[in-house]
Amino acid sequence: MKCIVTAGPTYEPLDDVRRLTNFSTGRLGTELAEFLVSQGHEVTLLLGEQSTWTQPVKARVVRFTTTANLKDQLKANANGVAAVFHVAAVSDFAFGKIWQRTPGGELTPVKAGKISSRLENIMAELVPTQKIIAELRDWFPQAFLVGWKFEVDGNRESAIEEGRKQITECRTNACVVNGPAYGDGFGLLSSDLRHCATRKELFEQLAVILPKRG
Repeated sequence: MKCIVTAGPTYEPLDDVRRLTNFSTGRLGTELAEFLVSQGHEVTLLLGEQSTWTQPVKARVVRFTTTANLKDQLKANANGVAAVFHVAAVSDFAFGKIWQRTPGGELTPVKAGKISSRLENIMAELVPTQKIIAELRDWFPQAFLVGWKFEVDGNRESAIEEGRKQITECRTNACVVNGPAYGDGFGLLSSDLRHCATRKELFEQLAVILPKRG
């Protein structure tokens, strides 16, 4: 089966030298890609440029940068794909306008290739990025889609509910729930809920629910 795995963080530029990103290392998605290759699948790993996890991979690797760039890479590699595992940690916010607050309280727009650190009272607007998971079904209408839901606040029950919402709202086939709210391990949601204590167990269970196609 031809598969895409996304892994690692996107980033959003503040200026030409500074970026907003997250703590994702790319490890989980990279290891999943290698597991799928070991199962005989043809895998393209879309890997964030800022990923810190490094290991030799047999999957075809394509790097991405920003959220918009990841979207472009997904669409460019969509032909014939039967399954998408969207593990990447996509930035929830990008920078909007940048201002400097004057002593009189007025906001003056700031634009520069490198915003000077000598400026005081700098304010940056954060604007929501595009939700890639919400568009995957349009780009991969026949594919088996698996999303991820990393939840920090709440508890296991609330994290699982957020995973169910993702499946319904984004028209995906399954969702992997993890993070501090879920606790140790992973919750794999599809037609039922399967708790996986380790990454290896998660990968094996994903293989179980993956449709068998020629």
